[in-house]
Amino acid sequence: MTGFKKPTFAGLTARKNLLAGEAGNVIVEMALALPVLLLLFTGVCSFAAAYSNQLTLTQAVGVGGEYLQQLRGSTTDPCKDTLTAIQNAAPYLTPGSISLTLTMNGTKVSGSTCSGDQTDLVQGAPVTVLATYPCVLSAYSMKFTGTCQLSAEVTEYEY
Repeated sequence: MTGFKKPTFAGLTARKNLLAGEAGNVIVEMALALPVLLLLFTGVCSFAAAYSNQLTLTQAVGVGGEYLQQLRGSTTDPCKDTLTAIQNAAPYLTPGSISLTLTMNGTKVSGSTCSGDQTDLVQGAPVTVLATYPCVLSAYSMKFTGTCQLSAEVTEYEY
């Protein structure tokens, strides 16, 4: 039976081609992979922002420690002056979110003001500046950690 062709219907042939072909695989793979890739990308960006804040805070605390060491004998409110120096050195951090703890002559003082504690700034004693800053590691309203606290500490010695 040469030359005889089996009759085909348009709908049957189209269905066969769709079932046998791979035309829709790219769309399905993209629909499955894209949300995971976007979540991963935004997670990396969130981590990069937190790491940038950590570097900024570390540098600013160093500046605040040096500043406190220099004005050791001329300040009436060491916490306020040190916090102002840290906030000026870290302009991209929210100033109200920075928490400060100073250790002067073995005495710990926390807060944005400590007027009257300048007597603890003894000549020759080390001064420790500790600052904390909150961070959020999230992507698309999914938080990766419950609480995230960045901190930086520096101890300045007078020679």
